[in-house]
Parts: sequence; structure tokens; C-alpha cells
Amino acid sequence: MYDRECVEVFLREQGRLFDEPVAETFEEAEEFLEDCMAQVFDNINDMRQYFEENMDVSDITDDELLEELEVFKLPSGRYLIVEG
Repeated sequence: MYDRECVEVFLREQGRLFDEPVAETFEEAEEFLEDCMAQVFDNINDMRQYFEENMDVSDITDDELLEELEVFKLPSGRYLIVEG
């Protein structure tokens, strides 16, 4: 379900979201993303719409959204949202 880019970025940057690693291998990271139903968005507008469905983000700028701990910007320009 999650491509290599998503899993590798999460595995490398998980310390931003968690005090201790939740995964040490690629397979563990992929399983964790599946278990917590992480979301992948192609652009910031789709990501904003997802956040709007769950909370009021009308006063939050795109830059502020990108600073949220659960947002992982992928090298391809997509966004991975991991709600731990």
C-alpha cells in the first residue's frame, strides 16, 4: 500500500513524531504505517482538505500545516500524514 519512498522517509524521520523508534526495519515501518492508516496526498490542497474534515484549519497557513509533526514531506512533492 505504501511505496518505498513513504516507508523510507517515515523510517528515517520518525523521531520527529515519536520519542522512541516505533520501527527499526523497512518491514516494521511499513506495517506501522498500515496499522495507523497513514495517508498519502499528492498535493497540499488535498492534504488541507483531509485536515479540514478532522479539525478547523481555516486560520492555519499552508506553511503552518507543513510544520505539523505528523506531516512528512516526501521528495516527490507528496505528503505522508502519520497520526500516532
